[in-house]
Amino acid sequence: MLTPERAPRQRPSISVVIPTRNEARNIGPVLAALPSGLEEVIVVDGNSVDGTVEAARRVRPDIRVVSQGRRGKGNALAAGFAAATCDYIVMIDADGSMDPAEIPSFVEHLDRGAHYVKGTRFAAGGGSTDISRLRQLGNWGLNTLTNVLFGTAYTDLCYGYNAFRRECVAVFDLPPAHEQGQTRWGDGFEIETLINIRVARARLRIAEVPSFESERCHGESNLRTFPDGLRVLRTILRERVRRRALPALEEASTALLPTIRPAEPRTDTLAS
Repeated sequence: MLTPERAPRQRPSISVVIPTRNEARNIGPVLAALPSGLEEVIVVDGNSVDGTVEAARRVRPDIRVVSQGRRGKGNALAAGFAAATCDYIVMIDADGSMDPAEIPSFVEHLDRGAHYVKGTRFAAGGGSTDISRLRQLGNWGLNTLTNVLFGTAYTDLCYGYNAFRRECVAVFDLPPAHEQGQTRWGDGFEIETLINIRVARARLRIAEVPSFESERCHGESNLRTFPDGLRVLRTILRERVRRRALPALEEASTALLPTIRPAEPRTDTLAS
C-alpha cells in the first residue's frame, strides 16, 4: 500500500531585534549587511533625535519600528522580544560592532537543537578589536564568578550577540516592556547577564559560537565601564540569592514550551 509523502518541513522563521538610540550613521550599514531570508527585522528606537528611524527605513522600508516604555538597552530588547512573531529571535547591536554575516551560524545551532545560542569573543574564531584590557579583565572576573555560582561554563558573559527560540522569552522573565515609569532592574546593560543566568537556571540547552567584535563604526558607546560593571555584579549577586522560582518556568517546561524541556545544564563552545 502506498503511503502519502510527508510534507516538507517548514524552515523556522527568524526575527532580528536591534535596539537603537541615535545610531543614524550606523544603522544603515548594519541593516544592509543582514543576510537574506529574514522574515522580520525589528528596530526598537529609544527616542532618537538624529534621524535613526528615517535612516533605517531608507535602507529597509520593511522594518518594524517599536517604541520602548522606559529607558535603557534592556527595556528596548524586552520590547523587541515581546513584539517578535517568528520562531527564532536574534539580538544584535546597531553600532556595527557585530557582524550580521554571523547570523547563519547562530541559526544553525538552533536548528541542531540548542535553545539559546550565545556569541563569544573568547573562543577559537572569535575576537575583538574593541574591548580594552580593563574591560576584558572585568569580563573575566564577572564571567568566572557566574560560572562558580551557577555551575555554568560561559566564556563571555557580557557579550550581547545572542539568538534563541521565541519560547525562551517566558524564561527570561523580564519586566513588562511597555509599562512606563521609573527604570526597573533589567532595563540597562545588565540585560545580557540577567538572561544568561536565567537561561542557565532554567536548564535549557546552551551553545556558544565564536563571534568577532569590531569597533563601533561611528559615535561613542553608551556603556560606562565602572557603573555598568557594578550593575552586572549586582545582577549576579541578586540572581544568586533570588528565592522565588522563575515565573512560568514549571509551566513553560511542561506546557508552554514543549520543545524546550529542561536539559542538563551545559555550554558547548562550537566552531563555525
